[in-house]
Amino acid sequence: MSDIHSQIDKTIKSADVILFMKGEKNMPACGYSSLANQVLNFLGVEFEAINVLASDEIRQGIKEYTNWPTIPQLYVKGEFIGGADIMREMYESGELLQLFQEKSIATNPQDIS
Repeated sequence: MSDIHSQIDKTIKSADVILFMKGEKNMPACGYSSLANQVLNFLGVEFEAINVLASDEIRQGIKEYTNWPTIPQLYVKGEFIGGADIMREMYESGELLQLFQEKSIATNPQDIS
């Protein structure tokens, strides 16, 4: 495993929920990262955000690590879940909330009623 892949692996295992995204939590730098950030915030999930724009090595390395060509990328308890489109679909179907509950990750979904 390359140094960057080892660093990414360590990062993924350092928190229950990790989002590799473009930009910061409070200022996403692309629409997909903004969507992924909003989904997690809407579910009330605590997560670590890794700004891939801060390092070309991480931006390319995370794509190689998962063999997934796009960013953002969501990891839950070390497991790759997917990107923004998958997160949106899972959120809309209730699967994402169920996944967090099954993995014993605290949620506090916003009430939209």
